[in-house]
Amino acid sequence: MRKPRDYDSELKALEDKARELKARKVQQLGELVIATGADALSTDELAGALIVLAETTEAGRKEAWAKRGAAFFHGRARRSAPAPDRNAGGAPTQPGGAQPASGGAGAV
Repeated sequence: MRKPRDYDSELKALEDKARELKARKVQQLGELVIATGADALSTDELAGALIVLAETTEAGRKEAWAKRGAAFFHGRARRSAPAPDRNAGGAPTQPGGAQPASGGAGAV
């Protein structure tokens, strides 16, 4: 006879992992804001800019932002020692494939 599954402990473990991933995402987004110099903006300015970016549907504009973001990360990689968690694209690594909703790191 098989041992019964402990659904409560499995659910708690999943909730803990989700909480950890969310905290890591928040930390990485904060690091991105600081690295790009956007921390010099007021909270209202930064929020407004991010809203405009998220609402933009023009593919060409988003592609240009993505290229500029990739260039930012590649330029940073040459100036500093490579971080152990930096992937080939330079964007923060998110376990489970979760990425920021903005569609890429170049959007900030």
